[in-house]
Amino acid sequence: MKSSLGNIAVYCGSSSGASPAYRDSATKLGQAMLARNIGLVYGGASIGVMGQIADTVLQGGGQVTGVIPEALAGLEIAHSDISELIVVRSMHERKALMAERADGFIALPGGLGTMEELFEVLTWAQLGMHNKPCAMLNVNGYYDSLVGLLDTMVEQGFVKPLHRELLLVENEVSPLLDRMQQYRPPKVDKIISKAET
Repeated sequence: MKSSLGNIAVYCGSSSGASPAYRDSATKLGQAMLARNIGLVYGGASIGVMGQIADTVLQGGGQVTGVIPEALAGLEIAHSDISELIVVRSMHERKALMAERADGFIALPGGLGTMEELFEVLTWAQLGMHNKPCAMLNVNGYYDSLVGLLDTMVEQGFVKPLHRELLLVENEVSPLLDRMQQYRPPKVDKIISKAET
């Protein structure tokens, strides 16, 4: 049976990081996606955390779509064995196509690019431009400081509590996928009222 999440875009590092837990998390997520018949959309690299999740889904017979800009195809070592590799001209095209192909988004541990990709789709959700679930797998506390910053943004009046709730955060794969599959988008009202300016 096809999941309500036909495809998930996974944002993650083209590096492996300092802990084996990061690659392990990619393996666990890939296996869970296979078990739920969810396809992978990702950045197209064959190395690091990105390569690990792609290889896991491929080895299980799942669908893997990679999207990579021409300029990064050599640097990130484009994965030539996936179901579909799409080479685009720019990062803007990459992000737009990944968002179009995905029914939800998950950030695994990664660097600046991972942050930029996640926060772009989260901002689009805040603006009501899509109603797909945005999520973060907090592996070994990797995102604890970032979650704390988001809570500070709410406390200081820069992010509304409703918009903070748009980001689903879990420490384990299964609860995260459960929440994504049960996700019902909140009604997003206007961002700023005159009283707040």
